[in-house]
Amino acid sequence: MATIGEALRVERLERDIFRGASTETTLVRTFGGQVAGQALVSAVHTVEPLFQVHSLHGYFLRPGNPKEPTVYLVDRIRDGRSFCTRRVTGIQDGKAIFTMSASFHKGDEGIEHQDTMPTVPSADELPQPPDEQTSAQVALQREWSHWDIRIIPGDQVARRPGAASQQQVWFRYRHRLPDEEIFHICTLAYMSDMTLLGSSKVHHRDEPTQIASLDHAMWFLRPFRADEWLLYDQTSPSAGFGRALTQGRIFDTNGNLVAAVVQEGLTRKLRED
Repeated sequence: MATIGEALRVERLERDIFRGASTETTLVRTFGGQVAGQALVSAVHTVEPLFQVHSLHGYFLRPGNPKEPTVYLVDRIRDGRSFCTRRVTGIQDGKAIFTMSASFHKGDEGIEHQDTMPTVPSADELPQPPDEQTSAQVALQREWSHWDIRIIPGDQVARRPGAASQQQVWFRYRHRLPDEEIFHICTLAYMSDMTLLGSSKVHHRDEPTQIASLDHAMWFLRPFRADEWLLYDQTSPSAGFGRALTQGRIFDTNGNLVAAVVQEGLTRKLRED
């Protein structure tokens, strides 16, 4: 399967127009993380290097065709002294399949605090692959073979009081990545769409549902490396009306909270014809 460099590759067609590569896949729809990652890479190409992306908000409008490239149109909404903003629209066959706003910041001095990382088994304590695998885990390994993904068993998840549904996942890219911070940020944007919606299915494993990402918001809080272990602490505080809300906190092995994610996804029951 495609490396992360291949999955995030975009070609500049015009000043603010880019084309993202299509890559080998077993999926019937373009992976949402790839669309978000390519859109972010496109936006980064229009921003001065002293600005770093700190947040993005995207909507998945239509399923993409994984066999076709996606064209990204970047609008330069604002260029300020401390912040700049970009809006990106991903297009296939003349129709928008994804839209995203991204904000970039030069960085400032300010107050500091963060949540404490939950106490969980380390990635090295978990078997890879697990002794027993679900079909979803088998599909993960096949499609994303360049990633080391280890889902913490349910009986070892650090439970939050009152949390309706939880899942915790260790992950890292298996191969050494470039040292540029922005490459790791775009890699994490790609990865953040993976497994998160699964946190809504923890108590509904056997219930057939149609699943798809609807929107995706992400905040990049502290520097990290995507080729080193990261803990994805996931919760689904609510599900209903065919949609599920999911949240994720991402920590490095030193306990630093490096990113936060919120996503709503389609979790519609399959109709019996």
